[in-house]
Amino acid sequence: MKKLLALAAAVVSVTGLVACSESNDSDQIRFALDWTPNTNHTGLYVALQEGYFADAGLDVNVLPYNNSSPDTLVDSGNAEFGISTQSSTTFAKAAGAQIVSVLAPLQHWATGIGVKGDRDDIPSPKALDGKVYAGFGDTGERAGLQQVIRNDGGAGDYETVVLGTSAYEAVYSGTADFTVSYLAWEGIEAEHSGTPMKYFDYTDYGFPDAYAITISGNEEWLKDNPEDAKKFVQALQRGYQLAADDPDRAAQDVVDANPGVFTDESLVFESQRMLADSYMKDASGQVGTQTLDEWTEYSKFLYENGVLVDEGGAPLTSEPDWSTYFTDEYLADR
Repeated sequence: MKKLLALAAAVVSVTGLVACSESNDSDQIRFALDWTPNTNHTGLYVALQEGYFADAGLDVNVLPYNNSSPDTLVDSGNAEFGISTQSSTTFAKAAGAQIVSVLAPLQHWATGIGVKGDRDDIPSPKALDGKVYAGFGDTGERAGLQQVIRNDGGAGDYETVVLGTSAYEAVYSGTADFTVSYLAWEGIEAEHSGTPMKYFDYTDYGFPDAYAITISGNEEWLKDNPEDAKKFVQALQRGYQLAADDPDRAAQDVVDANPGVFTDESLVFESQRMLADSYMKDASGQVGTQTLDEWTEYSKFLYENGVLVDEGGAPLTSEPDWSTYFTDEYLADR
């Protein structure tokens, strides 16, 4: 109960910016979270705490996580922007959502296949055949896991139990054999709680890289409000850039913006350092950029495996134009 009360208080206290989503004006922007505050959101909290949005003349309202995905809220016009992933955006847009990715805070997969550190019987993904996967019910997750296992020489045959956030405890306790974890959150959390894990990175087994975190924007709103769109995206990009360049300062902004939420504040700092070291910057050191090659390779995998469906739920019969799934036009000039 204390945790729930602290979370509720923190959600309300994000500098007074959580507001009703039923009214909006040209300088007021609603941003939908995908989960409770964490380091995937660091750039947002930096931009709030450091005054980047205020400097741009924008009133940004943070919509706390609920049962509707951010992509759904953005598509329906109940938020102008929201946290997403390349995977989620690809599924939503293929099914007709009027969204586009405007920023990629994490340039690479930040998740991995996790097993308990003492599982010597699982030295690589092919050993997951016949094991129990504690999953999340995400569309396409099975196709990806099977491909990684097959690329390692396995058959890709395993059992699945959909547990959501209880998946981690199931693996820690031994009632399931493997799951998928965010390396910079659950991975560190497991170390802190005395249940160390080992992870298999997808790209180590020939699986295409992807943007682990993206920012979705409502296409109609972007078209109607190009100047505010550019101001918002660049202020947010500036927040993520600071998070990549000065992770400790950024982590403190996350903690300060969410008082009482984090029972282990050191986790926030370690997480942000890991993201800054390995996941946030492109080859030039800039944060937020996207390329057609990276959007194509993973999204094409989803299409070729028949898991992308149209508005009616039927598998797509022609490959989408992946260049329409993202844009860098709102980013700051290099």
